[in-house]
Amino acid sequence: MTPSHTGDTFHNFIGGDWVPGASTLPNINPSDTRDVIGHYAQADAAQAEAAIAAARAAFPAWRQSTPQQRFDILDAVGNEILARKDELGRLLSREEGKTLPEGIGETVRAGMIFKFFAGEALRLGGEALPSVRPGVGVEVLRQPLGVVGLITPWNFPIAIPAWKIAPALACGNCVVHKPAELVPASSWALAEILSRTALQDKAFRGVFNLVIGPGSKVGHALVHSPQVDALSFTGSVPTGRRIIADCAARGAKVQAEMGGKNPLVVLDDADLAVAVNAAVQSGYFSTGQRCTASSRIIVTEGIHDRFVAAVVDKLRSLTIDHALKPGTDIGPVVDERQLAQNLKYVALAQREGGTLAWGGEAVQRETPGFYQLPALITGTDASMTINREEVFGPVASVLRVKDYEAALAAANDTEFGLSAGICTTSLKHATHFKLHAQAGMVMVNLPTAGVDYHVPFGGRKGSSYGPREQGSHAREFYTTVKTAYTFAG
Repeated sequence: MTPSHTGDTFHNFIGGDWVPGASTLPNINPSDTRDVIGHYAQADAAQAEAAIAAARAAFPAWRQSTPQQRFDILDAVGNEILARKDELGRLLSREEGKTLPEGIGETVRAGMIFKFFAGEALRLGGEALPSVRPGVGVEVLRQPLGVVGLITPWNFPIAIPAWKIAPALACGNCVVHKPAELVPASSWALAEILSRTALQDKAFRGVFNLVIGPGSKVGHALVHSPQVDALSFTGSVPTGRRIIADCAARGAKVQAEMGGKNPLVVLDDADLAVAVNAAVQSGYFSTGQRCTASSRIIVTEGIHDRFVAAVVDKLRSLTIDHALKPGTDIGPVVDERQLAQNLKYVALAQREGGTLAWGGEAVQRETPGFYQLPALITGTDASMTINREEVFGPVASVLRVKDYEAALAAANDTEFGLSAGICTTSLKHATHFKLHAQAGMVMVNLPTAGVDYHVPFGGRKGSSYGPREQGSHAREFYTTVKTAYTFAG
């Protein structure tokens, strides 16, 4: 096999070979911009098409692979990720800016995802049903789609690739993976692990391909190639909507996760400590760079002032610093452009009438990086931009409402519907909220961010399109159903 990298230059993985890119892009540590993690290949359109062709050529053999073969490969990947969790978690935190405990935690999750889907490879199954006609048997078969393009974002550089790659392979599909250019190292490390499994066997070369590069070239090829049967995307709303339309126009199966403006409702009867923990953990940790973060906190009148004061006290106690430094609670924003966008939204919220209760400004630390104090904005209403658009940073707004009914209406007053939470000691209100919150995931007395890998992930309205991700429900996207009839005579 050709070398995976040359010095500090890391290559793409196409057709079972490591291939230098048409150019390279430096991977910069957001905690210390002097630290270049490496130079990563940038593919052009021709290399993207080569990866697609390699996946197509490998599909006939891979679709005939046994569940045991797929189990062995995915389980081996999961085991290696878990064995190297500290090393890979550190790499993740270094390139993305999550704190080291968060980076290791995400890496462990990726390992467990691969092990879960190793088991799913053995559980795909089907159905055998009696026909309404005598002497006829009916089978419902699940079969792979073919070549699947995967486009993943920068905020979860190993977990999201894992929860797309693992089910795609478990179901018998071939993969072309395009990670975010901003954080290629974690995806590259995952590809390097996959390259040393039985996928290196001659028959399976091309089953998995890693193509790092710009969306305008690599992403465009995956979306528009007639050789790509399905595409799974996680990223921004505008890009997701374009991808959905383009895939639908050529009849390709498509799945898109596009973020949220997630509400956390805090009722008068809530346990204050529980509510503060839920708000701070889901709104600010991982620098607020999670699509499930609760950026709208909807608080009833009786607890509003006490809750705001307690959140401010908690924010004051947090340490914002280098992601790898012991004791850091929140690391840097991922890059300069994201920091500028966060600051723009904080300023806009104040111009529209909100009050900056604490934080929000960029700060300096010992190392040059993209640091921002977490912002809490009070006195907002539903019409403000801060409550309509996803910021994707450590910025949360508070809406003061009269009662539960008003809180539920405010929670649902959004074009998004990914995750929603409520803090209350009322079984009545918790039960009603679970049924009536217009979101794909609902949390009671928990942060809105933080989900298990063995259950469905996804939202409603503008947040998601297509079947759910993760858990056994992932097969709904990565397989197609065939109904077969047999006359026994």
